[in-house]
Amino acid sequence: MSFLKTKSLPTFMWLLPVSFFTYQFILRLWPSLMMQDIMQQFAIDASGFGSLAAAYYYGYSFMQIPLAILFDRYGVRIVLGACSLLTGLATLIFSNTDSLLIATLSRACVGIGSAAGFLAVSKVTSEWFVKSEYARMVGFSFTIGLMGAVYGGKPVSLLIEDLGGREVSYTLAMVSIAIGIATLVFLRRPSALDLDPRVSSDLLRSPGQVREKESSFKITDFKALLSSKTIWLLGISNFLMVGSLEGFADVWGVSYLQTAHGLTKGDAAQLCSLIFVGMIFGGPILATFAAKFGNYNVISFAGFTIAIVMFMMLLTGFEFNWYLFATLFLIIGVMCCYQVLVFAIGCDLMAPELLSVTIAFLQTMNMIGGSFFHTIIGSIMDRFWTGKMDGLVRVYSLESYEWALMLIPTCAVFGALIVLFIGRKRKS
Repeated sequence: MSFLKTKSLPTFMWLLPVSFFTYQFILRLWPSLMMQDIMQQFAIDASGFGSLAAAYYYGYSFMQIPLAILFDRYGVRIVLGACSLLTGLATLIFSNTDSLLIATLSRACVGIGSAAGFLAVSKVTSEWFVKSEYARMVGFSFTIGLMGAVYGGKPVSLLIEDLGGREVSYTLAMVSIAIGIATLVFLRRPSALDLDPRVSSDLLRSPGQVREKESSFKITDFKALLSSKTIWLLGISNFLMVGSLEGFADVWGVSYLQTAHGLTKGDAAQLCSLIFVGMIFGGPILATFAAKFGNYNVISFAGFTIAIVMFMMLLTGFEFNWYLFATLFLIIGVMCCYQVLVFAIGCDLMAPELLSVTIAFLQTMNMIGGSFFHTIIGSIMDRFWTGKMDGLVRVYSLESYEWALMLIPTCAVFGALIVLFIGRKRKS
């Protein structure tokens, strides 16, 4: 690393996992831009497409805790490099197969690899940056990562229109493989030679280095966590309220806007990406309100607000106006940052030594919620399908979309009520 100065070396190391964290958002949104092509490629209906999309979330959710253990045992370089290569190869397989089973397995592998994104960012940040800079760098990482979700909307849809979906998927796969190779070649843990001699070694000790021996995984951590009814209720509420992000913004929102308002795929994707733009600003906004009104009240408010906005959009049938819809989607994005407060509550409820496993459990429940919404929304759409076909692909009416997407605000109301109940119980 002689070509890098001491001061720039931590930033370079941080950029490697951040690049993958940003990239995986693009692949996460990929099915929403290719829905008709995928349904035609595998001759599936909305239920089949929902199950295929859900495979990503199953792989992502169930690998949270195992990957955290692997990071501690083998280090970020090996695990992140392998996950990035796996993601790229799985994308290539998905784009070149006509077998639904192989496509589902490859999509699950994309989810497994993508699960390493934020875990790697957190780990590398804790190893290379001073403790006082940890929160700032993680927050900055989220901002950059969400920009990947924004780019994964209209810009990628325009590339698909110009170059074709398969060609763009090949490019995305090569990007992932390139990130994996760069990670295996360059990423490593800091040594004494990497540290700035003008700063004492005590100050340079990172939170990851300080806590490394204290944070080893124990099976008793699971027992202590799963014995908490409050944590289970918190996880279930997180599961129920995630639909607007992982159900609507990730997959079904683009096709709904095309059907309901006659938008082009690019314009619909651009609108949905505003939900992620809202999330960029939502964390500080909700945290500010939580400091005054309490975490439980703000989470409940966010859930009810998401439900109201979604009900308005689905039931009122008002005429499309770009600025109105952009405002609504930005509001949804801001409210989706309730997840930050859910993690804060989880950390407050459990002992400090259970911090990592608590976060992993809540994140797992979050991603399983994505699988739930994709699967059920697809099934409801098939239930209300009118029989119209476009070649080998089913054409779904606006009514089928509305009935299916009503699941999102309905579940958000129940999730908000659960959090309200937890808050009242804790207060009393």
